[in-house]
Amino acid sequence: MVFSWRKKKPRNFNGDKKKELEIPRHFLCPITLDLMKDPVTLSSGITYDRESIEKWLDDGNFTCPVSNQVLRSFDQIPNHSLRKMIQDWCVENRSYGVERIPTPRIPVSSAEVSEVLFSIMDSTRRLDQCACLDSLHKLKKWGLESERNKRCMVANAAAAGAIAAAFDAFAGESVDKNINVLEEILFVINWMFPLTEQAQRYIGSQASLHCIALFLKSEDLSLKQNAITVLAELLSCNQKYTQALTTIDGINKTLFHFINKPICPSITKPSLTLIYDMVSLSNENTTTEFINMGLIPLLLEIMIDSQKAICEKALALIDQLCETEQGRGFAYDDALAMPVLVKKILRVSELATEYSVSAIWKLSKGDEKALMEALQFGAFQKLLLLIQVGCNDKTKEKATELLKLLNPYRPGLECIDSLDFKNIKRSF
Repeated sequence: MVFSWRKKKPRNFNGDKKKELEIPRHFLCPITLDLMKDPVTLSSGITYDRESIEKWLDDGNFTCPVSNQVLRSFDQIPNHSLRKMIQDWCVENRSYGVERIPTPRIPVSSAEVSEVLFSIMDSTRRLDQCACLDSLHKLKKWGLESERNKRCMVANAAAAGAIAAAFDAFAGESVDKNINVLEEILFVINWMFPLTEQAQRYIGSQASLHCIALFLKSEDLSLKQNAITVLAELLSCNQKYTQALTTIDGINKTLFHFINKPICPSITKPSLTLIYDMVSLSNENTTTEFINMGLIPLLLEIMIDSQKAICEKALALIDQLCETEQGRGFAYDDALAMPVLVKKILRVSELATEYSVSAIWKLSKGDEKALMEALQFGAFQKLLLLIQVGCNDKTKEKATELLKLLNPYRPGLECIDSLDFKNIKRSF
């Protein structure tokens, strides 16, 4: 077997033009052939850079990459002597642009993580904000030091539940009083996805949801992102918490504001997902409120020049809103609806095409005006092409039905699908 790492050439540092600095072979990781930053030795006696060998082992390999022998253990012993030699070599060759590698931090152990989690559970029981903050700062520090530390924390079965329980307890006592510890918990729990069932119960409590909704209104962008990410993760894990979210006063206006006045994609995308989940509940009051806010024209507007992920989510939401008579009525009255929906067929992604066809199908059934408009913007040609290139059965069925509905209106109508979309928009 030939390993891809054997094909790479060692990297060299260039000094002046007359001389090329070559890295000593034993300073290079056998896997990446890069200068080792944290050399560790396996039971086979071969030394590797910690990050490289951890990736090798995480991928399910049980052998030493160089010797190919089965490893007796996966212990990685830090090679301090070699690391010191590498650092000294870096210092000696500073004139060639070589930077000294920093002394690596010792990775956190599962026992250390368990000890801190026990401390969090104890301070939660006593509602001791200071003690809980100290423990959270340790977790945060470890997680920011390396991905390995994050994996070690997430691997602890009790981690997500203990941290979520702390959030529920401190939020239930007082958000204002415990705001510092609640913000730290929200930061750390973003590393714990997917949430365990126990963690979902605590994050999905009324006290927790009200606290998260309050954080969505914060001026702190990072806090907003952490809050909405946790909320989107909770609903993706279990839809039963969607109903609880709809009962929170002002949440609809907050989510609509994130779309109407976009801050960043990391907030816009989960906002669209959350609104979709809430509308999909068939909650008439929630759906009506979003429609009356002007959600449909707003979605049509942002879809014109949005990135793929946002366009897909916006189309999914338009399609869902068109399930209702009120939603279809607002879409009928918007001059951009049909040209935008037709334009997105075969333009964004297979998923976007599916939502576009479904929305056009809902708008056009039994409505002659909508059929004529769809035909004007090239829907017939797009749908024919879609069936030819292939699509899923559900989309194909709707596309075929639309073609049958459109066909009688074809004679004498001019197709303007070839026009530039900006020109189409200006024509309204």
